[in-house]
Amino acid sequence: MPRMLDLIRAAAVSQHQMMSAAKGALRVPTEEMLEILVYIAEHNKIFGEQARLTLAGWDEASVKEMVANPSVPKEILDYWVSPRNIRPALFNLLLENPSVQMTKLGELAATSKGELIDLMIASRRVRNSKQVLQDLSGNHNLTGAQAARVQALINGTDYVEPEGEEKPAPPETPAPPETPAPPETPALSTSQPLPPTGEPIDPVDAETEKIVSAFIIEHAAEIAAEGDKPFQAIGGIHEGEFHSEQPVQPAAIAPAAMTPAAITPAQTPTGAAAAPQPALANKPSPHKIHVDPQNELRGSVLQKIAKLDIRGRIQLAMKGTKEERSILVRDGTKIVALAVLDSPKITDGEVEKFATQKNVLEAVLRSIPMKRRFAKNYAVVRNLVFNPRTPLDVSLGLMKNVLTADLKNLAGNKEVSETIRKLALRMFKQKSEPGNKG
Repeated sequence: MPRMLDLIRAAAVSQHQMMSAAKGALRVPTEEMLEILVYIAEHNKIFGEQARLTLAGWDEASVKEMVANPSVPKEILDYWVSPRNIRPALFNLLLENPSVQMTKLGELAATSKGELIDLMIASRRVRNSKQVLQDLSGNHNLTGAQAARVQALINGTDYVEPEGEEKPAPPETPAPPETPAPPETPALSTSQPLPPTGEPIDPVDAETEKIVSAFIIEHAAEIAAEGDKPFQAIGGIHEGEFHSEQPVQPAAIAPAAMTPAAITPAQTPTGAAAAPQPALANKPSPHKIHVDPQNELRGSVLQKIAKLDIRGRIQLAMKGTKEERSILVRDGTKIVALAVLDSPKITDGEVEKFATQKNVLEAVLRSIPMKRRFAKNYAVVRNLVFNPRTPLDVSLGLMKNVLTADLKNLAGNKEVSETIRKLALRMFKQKSEPGNKG
């Protein structure tokens, strides 16, 4: 008896059976079902989209077992190794699967970004392939640290040079010539509390100090590779975010001072017209700028952050105030932004807000659910799924935890991708069926 896949390839099944197949509802072994879904997703224009949605929502543990198996059909491996279908949770298993062709790894090496590059650098198969390493070295998405690691692997040397380059960094940290105000000048040290910028900062306890030191040691290579990269906020800093110290233009005051009602000939003798002017100056001007204390605070924090090098910003991210963390999480230097999430002082409320932001690096949104504490917070999960900036694979992995009411809202959310909306609608209908609870 021919396999169902053979019948589908021969177009020998009904439309109803094809729909069932695209939804993964056939009574066949898991491996054959995945093979059928991959075939439909790649070759069927009518049911292909449905098959892709089914694969996107397929149980991750089951897929992991498949992609780690060298005897799995090549079509399944090729599907999951395709750039548009990659999931970071599966990526490492695919890299180490000997049935995945090295030419495929070379294609990925030339185009991958962010965390996927880190996984490739750590892969045994990639490290043992000079050609893949050469492809990786030509990837324009490499950071400074990643490029240095790849070059070390190509040269057959250990990647230890950046640690030696750390020593010149401390002299760059203090900046007395650039900073006239002493309280803001010193680089953040591990022995002194941070200067006050709104919230009182208690002396750093031994446990916090240990966490900060461990983070800096663990990421020494990235810190050294970034050099003296200055603070640059993702999305820029907008005018309303801090107080502008520009003076009021005289033209804005002149009309108020020259109104006829202010001085009349009957009230002011000749030669004394200037006398009332001081009184006029004391009157409140309708054009006077009122400064929001919160904007003043944010402005001073921004000025302080701008004077810190990467090491100083990392320490501030982990030991500073809520206000400082809210700015540093937007740092364009990835290692600084990620340090915010490792801060012992960070609260769930802050992370809930970060999960909604579009002006942060994708690496931040990807890292949030990787921390168990935040992954257990439903508000964080919901905000990530609703955030169009969240990487697609992260959102797909979190959707199984979204409640029915939120799935309904997500299905109608035009900001997120069409894939997310369609899968949300499908999951909403499934959970809304009698006998299912969302």
